[in-house]
Amino acid sequence: MPNEAAAFAREVVARAGPATPGRAKALLFAAGRLARFALSTGLELRPEVVFCPAVVERFILSSEGALSGPTRRTLRTNCRALGRALEAWPAPAPVALPRERAKKPYTHGEISAYLALADAQPTRSRAMRAGALVCLGAGAGLVGSDLSAVRGPDITVRSGGVVVDVKGRRPRAVPVLARFQQRLLSSASFAGEGYLVGGTASSRRNVASGLVASVSGGADLARLQTSRLRATWLAEVAATIGLGAFMAAAGVDVSQRLGDIAAGLRPLGEAEVVALLGGRHC
Repeated sequence: MPNEAAAFAREVVARAGPATPGRAKALLFAAGRLARFALSTGLELRPEVVFCPAVVERFILSSEGALSGPTRRTLRTNCRALGRALEAWPAPAPVALPRERAKKPYTHGEISAYLALADAQPTRSRAMRAGALVCLGAGAGLVGSDLSAVRGPDITVRSGGVVVDVKGRRPRAVPVLARFQQRLLSSASFAGEGYLVGGTASSRRNVASGLVASVSGGADLARLQTSRLRATWLAEVAATIGLGAFMAAAGVDVSQRLGDIAAGLRPLGEAEVVALLGGRHC
């Protein structure tokens, strides 16, 4: 390492005042690497220049191939920490925000109660639409525009089960859980070419709010939430495919890499997906 870079690294780490020898060593390594990079690009060795976020990012990007991923991430963290420590007026730390937790699934008894309220609606049309709302949410995990855009022809019997053809930004075929299939088929037949949860125009908004209000009531039954209906479907499918057992065996509570792993797996055919996710027709 050039003497100039080494002297700069020792100076800035001393100013930062690390609490332990191990931390000092880690910061010296990061500062020395960054200073050497700055010299190679003709930058002046001044803290406000070298520890500029743009310079740090350029250094990290230029080290791809030369350093491993974990080393690059550690270097970036330590360089940013040095930059903050050397500021005369450090920027305020970001406020910690609560992590959004998964919604609590409904129990089988609660779902049965909501379906009973749907059956008790004053008109058959409203009963069919309310039942479709519960079945699409708890039986296929649909919310938002995916839920409101489902038409009668989108519900089909094929591949050994009942499938919802979801349109919109993420088109896909979703198997319906077996215990919701007959109700959903009845609602689809009643809707014909129309929307299952009501309305006539694709531009309609909040179409489900009236249905939610109509199947919410009673001291022991909270207001229906479509997000909790989706959570109910997610929990039931996770139990069906043994996701809990897999994560326990892998020794993880949460994994951000499951999507990367799934992307590399062999795509399943629709019949296999229907069978795997509990959507066999009964």
